[in-house]
Amino acid sequence: MKQGAQGSAGAEVPRAGAPGGQGGQVRVPQQPGVADAGRVRPGGGGASEVVRGEHTHSEPAAPSAPPSAPRGRSVVQRSSVRGQIVDALRAALVAGDLRPGEVYSAPVLGERFGVSATPVREAMQQLAIEGAVEVVPNRGFRVVERGARELAELAEVRALIEVPVMLRLARTVPAERWAELRPLAEATVRAASSGCRATYAESDRGFHRAVLSLSGNQQLVQIAEDLHRRAQWPLVGSGPGMRGRADLVADAHEHTALLDALIARDLDVVRALVGEHFAGAG
Repeated sequence: MKQGAQGSAGAEVPRAGAPGGQGGQVRVPQQPGVADAGRVRPGGGGASEVVRGEHTHSEPAAPSAPPSAPRGRSVVQRSSVRGQIVDALRAALVAGDLRPGEVYSAPVLGERFGVSATPVREAMQQLAIEGAVEVVPNRGFRVVERGARELAELAEVRALIEVPVMLRLARTVPAERWAELRPLAEATVRAASSGCRATYAESDRGFHRAVLSLSGNQQLVQIAEDLHRRAQWPLVGSGPGMRGRADLVADAHEHTALLDALIARDLDVVRALVGEHFAGAG
């Protein structure tokens, strides 16, 4: 729904694949001169940790394990590291730690993560495909600068896709199915209370994804999520103080109000709420 929230430098985001945001975390990188970020440590299940100086992808690891080490230990693959860095960089974009117009080099970001430049460069290339950054030859990647017009266009496209689907679902989905989404709606309120833009953005997308998934159309869900993610990137000139915690909480409570209207099958309220949401997002 409406995007934009208070950013927090060095915000931590859950490690890719960690259920419910639990488990290890990846600290968002900062520009040189800002406090150093944490390293990628994909723990759990006996997986090897990725720390500075260790092998992080395809090259063979040094035989440093003692003979008595457990057999069958899983090894972190390049795709795993890259996926975690993609998630961390996406969170950094939303939080405003990667600022519009700034150029970031893969080696510098790799040093912050404690990995080589290769998985960082691959992660940045994924963000370039998504339109979040652009390649600057011999320098790195520049965060795309976007203005209010682009945000309004994204909101319009999202409304064209999501509003008719929500109204159709409001007529057909039984109340008990909507009630199952109550924990997700309440989770957005808790995320908003944290004041962290990245945490709230992830929770916001999760609620929308669950609602649209009831349509059974996975292509629609994927397209809507991509648009939603792009709508959450900060505008040019936006700063961490642009929106306060109270604004986030008010935005999150709109999720619970919408869910109440869907459970009650009050189509007039549903239509008004989703219309206001997307109008505000633009």
